[in-house]
Amino acid sequence: MLTPSPSDFDDKRASHQPHAVVIGSGFGGLAAAVRLGARGYRVTVLERLDAPGGRAYTHKIDGFTFDAGPTIVTAPFLFEELWAMCGRKLADDVELRAMDPFYRLRFDDGATFDYSGDAAAMRAEIARFSPGDVEGYDGILKASEEIYRIGFEQLGDKPFSSVLDMARAAPDILRLGGLRSVYNFVARYMKDERLRTIFSFHPLLIGANPFAATSIYVLIAFLEREWGVHSAIGGTGKLVSGLVNLIRGQGGVVRCNSEVAEICVENGRARGVRLADGEIVAADIVVSNACSAWTYLKMLPPECRKTFRDARLTRARYSMSLFVWYFGVNRRYDDVPHHSILFGPRYRGLLKDIFVDHRLADDFSLYLHRPSASDPSVAPEGCDAFYVLSPVPNLLADVDWSQEAEKYRKRIEAYLDSTVLPGLGKHVVVSRMTTPLDFRDRLLSWQGAAFGMEPILTQSAWFRPHNRSDDIEGLYLVGAGTHPGAGLPGVLSSARILDRIVPHAASVA
Repeated sequence: MLTPSPSDFDDKRASHQPHAVVIGSGFGGLAAAVRLGARGYRVTVLERLDAPGGRAYTHKIDGFTFDAGPTIVTAPFLFEELWAMCGRKLADDVELRAMDPFYRLRFDDGATFDYSGDAAAMRAEIARFSPGDVEGYDGILKASEEIYRIGFEQLGDKPFSSVLDMARAAPDILRLGGLRSVYNFVARYMKDERLRTIFSFHPLLIGANPFAATSIYVLIAFLEREWGVHSAIGGTGKLVSGLVNLIRGQGGVVRCNSEVAEICVENGRARGVRLADGEIVAADIVVSNACSAWTYLKMLPPECRKTFRDARLTRARYSMSLFVWYFGVNRRYDDVPHHSILFGPRYRGLLKDIFVDHRLADDFSLYLHRPSASDPSVAPEGCDAFYVLSPVPNLLADVDWSQEAEKYRKRIEAYLDSTVLPGLGKHVVVSRMTTPLDFRDRLLSWQGAAFGMEPILTQSAWFRPHNRSDDIEGLYLVGAGTHPGAGLPGVLSSARILDRIVPHAASVA
């Protein structure tokens, strides 16, 4: 790797305002930039793609708007906090619309369940499936609230920089059943197998296997009930552009088509970055929103990787990947809600194929997103915009996606045509796919994993790559690959942690 000379940093020394470089413009990186700007830093965000957003990139095709990744906003207060730091209100720039129901869940036999935040409506839905499990729902609500209060409110934005931090949290984690899986937690309250599926699927939203993820992630269910499930009108990209405008309003810079090749380290301290074209961007601190494994294994020299060594990172368990098909149709499917989850014929077996055996199964479960149900602006008049997402194994699987992608898409199209979108094949007018290869090659995600390290107990909190580098002074991590993990609340909380561990600019100048 190129070692910069002291003269490369002269431009930084000439500035009186400390400079922070943020690698990547996903939600974690953009939130970090806003927070650093509010703490007095001059901020530069570097993004290798041609537009900001990272996994939250926006595809615009022939009048259709498709969110590339996140579509569900479950903790709007974390966005409101960022706008407030800039003296603005989120509602002035972005409309978040509450979804009711949150999702429609459909089983392979055609049975449906409308999942919402209305406790009475939920009890009625449960009674249709299994009257004896209604009481269990109340038990889940009570337990998940306690887990939320501790796991999210008390620990979600706390840095786990030392083993002592973990030791202090361990009693609460164990008391709350952290050694049990989410599925096993739910099974204590629900007897009906379909209801066990309904109340345990949430970890899949952050790349976790419900049969392996610690039951701490039951908090997602309460997070949704407490704050609701929202969608951004105009697409999630409206939140991205809103954050970019906040950064620019603070005097910061967002540079696209700027790929970081190396984090420059001098005497054990991050001093800036070198771009792929050789340009050196000097900085007082560096914040990486890139995949944590990619950050350590590809952006830093081996002598800087002491705590999170190569073997520790390469042998870690990484999350599933995703196959996503974005498509627009020249008709409306008005009976299809904004969010649908379509369960296939298997649950446990399919997840074993994905997470354990790394095998592309013949069946699948799907998340179907129809934003035009709530927001006609994302599609031409009389048309619908969709994306359908299928959890698939990461690139440890022996799958040649360059050959399999179109075959897999056709299987999904045929399934949708025969179930919830009759006649689909005759009405598709635009189409685009994302495969695990895109996660690796476009988003630089290790093993093509869509959510970073798999969030099992032994890869959570202190066991996850730390928000503050143990080995390199002035290097910080945000995003799905660090604590607390994936999902919009997770990556926004990772940026929140910077307020606790990054010195105020006044003390750096």
